[in-house]
Amino acid sequence: MTIGRALPGTMLGVNHEFDFSREDFGRVRQLISAYAGISLHERKENMVYNRLSRRLRATGYESFSDYLDQVEAQGSDEREQFVNALTTNLTAFFREPHHFDMLKARAKGAARVRVWSSACSTGEEPYSAAVALREAGCVGEVFASDIDTDALAVAREGVYREKALEEGGLERLRQHFLRGTGDNARFVKVRPELRAMVKFSFRNLLARDWPPHERFDVVFCRNVMIYFDRPTQLALLERFAGVLASGGLLFLGHSESCASGHPAFRACGKTAYARR
Repeated sequence: MTIGRALPGTMLGVNHEFDFSREDFGRVRQLISAYAGISLHERKENMVYNRLSRRLRATGYESFSDYLDQVEAQGSDEREQFVNALTTNLTAFFREPHHFDMLKARAKGAARVRVWSSACSTGEEPYSAAVALREAGCVGEVFASDIDTDALAVAREGVYREKALEEGGLERLRQHFLRGTGDNARFVKVRPELRAMVKFSFRNLLARDWPPHERFDVVFCRNVMIYFDRPTQLALLERFAGVLASGGLLFLGHSESCASGHPAFRACGKTAYARR
C-alpha cells in the first residue's frame, strides 16, 4: 500500500504488513465493546493494528478478516488473547499516591478493612494497597481482579524488576520484597506475608456475576472509566455503590470525573468519592 494513497476500504496513510481495512477496524471496535465494554476511539486504529498484528503473527493468520473470524468462533481460545491484546496495562507502585494516603488514614484504628482493586493489571496497585494497610497496622484483605489473564498471571507471580521499586519508593517497598540472587539479581519478589493479603481473580466488570454479598470499604477503579461510554459509566457506578459500605471510598483515575454529581457519591478528595 502506498503511503498517502488509499485503496478502497483500507486505512489511510500507513504501510502495513497485513491489510487492515476500515471494516476490520469497525469490527474490532464492535467485538471489544461486546466482550469487554471498551469503547475504542476512532483514532485508535494504529494502536489496534500494532497490538493485534502480533496475534496474527503468533497464530499464523494472514488477514485480519480471518483472524477476527477465529475470535468470533464459538468456544474460541483466541477471544481471551484478543481482549488481552487490547487491554491497556500502564501501572506502577503507589501510582497517584494520594489515594494510598487516604486508604492508610482510613485503615488506622479500624478493626478490618476490605479493598477491591477492580482493574489490578499486573498487581502493583493491590500490592501497594496491602502495603498501606500494613503500615496502618490494620488487618486487611485485598481482592484484585482484571479482565486480562496475562496481566493476572504476572500479578499472581509477584515478581518485578527492582527498578520498579525505585519508582514507587525504594525504602518504603524494600521491606516487603525479597531480592533475587544470581541470574535473578535484578528482580524482586513479593514477600509471602504481603502476598497472603491479596486474592487475585478474573472478572469482567460488565458481567453479571458479582456476588451480591460482597461489601468493600475501599474500591479502586482507576483509568478504566475512560474506556466506557456514559451509560456504561453510570451503570458501573451504581454497581460500585451496591458493594461499597456506607461511607466507603471509591478511587478513580486522575482524568476521570464521572462520579461527580452522582447521587450515590460525594467528592471527598482528588478523584476520591465517598458512598453516601
